[in-house]
Amino acid sequence: MIPDKIETPARTVGAVAEELYLKCIRCGKCLSVCPVYRETRVETLSPRGKVALYRAVDEDDLKVSEVYADKFYTCLMCEACREVCPSGVELDVILNQSHADLAHSGLLPDSLRRLSETIVAAGNISNEDNEQRLGWTINMASTPVGLDHGGQAEVAYFVGCVSSLFPASYRIPQSLVQTFEKAGVNYALMGGDERCCGYPLLLNGEVERALEMARHNVEAVRATGATEVVMTCPSCYYMWKHTYPELLDDEELDGLEILHETEMLAEMARQGRLRFRAWPVTVTYHDSCDLGRKSGIFEAPRDVLRAIPELTLVEMADHHENSLCCGGGGNLETYDRELAQALPRRRLKQAQEAGAEYVIVSCQQCKRTLFGAARRERVRIRTMDLAEVVAKQLEGE
Repeated sequence: MIPDKIETPARTVGAVAEELYLKCIRCGKCLSVCPVYRETRVETLSPRGKVALYRAVDEDDLKVSEVYADKFYTCLMCEACREVCPSGVELDVILNQSHADLAHSGLLPDSLRRLSETIVAAGNISNEDNEQRLGWTINMASTPVGLDHGGQAEVAYFVGCVSSLFPASYRIPQSLVQTFEKAGVNYALMGGDERCCGYPLLLNGEVERALEMARHNVEAVRATGATEVVMTCPSCYYMWKHTYPELLDDEELDGLEILHETEMLAEMARQGRLRFRAWPVTVTYHDSCDLGRKSGIFEAPRDVLRAIPELTLVEMADHHENSLCCGGGGNLETYDRELAQALPRRRLKQAQEAGAEYVIVSCQQCKRTLFGAARRERVRIRTMDLAEVVAKQLEGE
């Protein structure tokens, strides 16, 4: 939920939140699922601690300071706390409201402020020339046909900052467009006309700046003629599917269907447009926070994996709504890189205990964080995005 217009930016509690924090019974159930608390054991960094601080500003005139802001930005925004809360405390609403108020009060931490300024100036999170968004196409065997759509496309592929600009993620968009072309999908790539979806800005509390990105991206999609927009990035998907409708007027999004790669690939497999070769391996699937718990997409990726002959799919101890965050969410890597890198270890251990040879994800961020953790911890387990699996196992490859 996006907070309404901030009436008192010097305070951290908006009118929207009082009825929410009063629901907290301080049972502590959220502590058992919060990745940050489980790693740090610091009460004020837990969901319960944040609610208590939030309430103290409103009721006890607690001073809003940089120390206070630190507690709220040390968060993955994974919403595991909301999933288990027996009282229905909407932590996402409280956190969105607090981030917005803190940003308006000039208390956005320096590292996050620089991230916001980079996105606004460059149009991406990497401070690169935005025209470099097509760098992932350079070493492909042939130029993607989606570059020559002529405004007549049916599907617009919104690639996202990480897959566009981080070489370690290039294989994800390469794989998806290869699959599109084998299946005869009429798709478009927007290249430099695409900008950051705005999700990092929203996480920082800068709603107005996120709105500017949303409007630009919708106009870029309209220019392709497409009526469907597909993303490989769960954060881009969450932003387009759930947040853009709150930021924009209804007519701005009218006629656009928002899909994640997993939904599209699952439907193509059901239609018989994707036929797979056997792959005799044992894999587990990692539910990313933005796609799974926050967007409710769980079965589509598993349906695709089950369609691959001889593949064995096993579940980790925590899966579906209870999946553990990989550590890559909430802008935490920008704010506290050391903490963010410590979090994937628990997830890798669960994958090992499940007997998996591969962890399959549907998120370039999850792939990057889990792959990096496996290298640091010297864990012999591979990580692949579902788009890569599909392209690799398609018959005829």
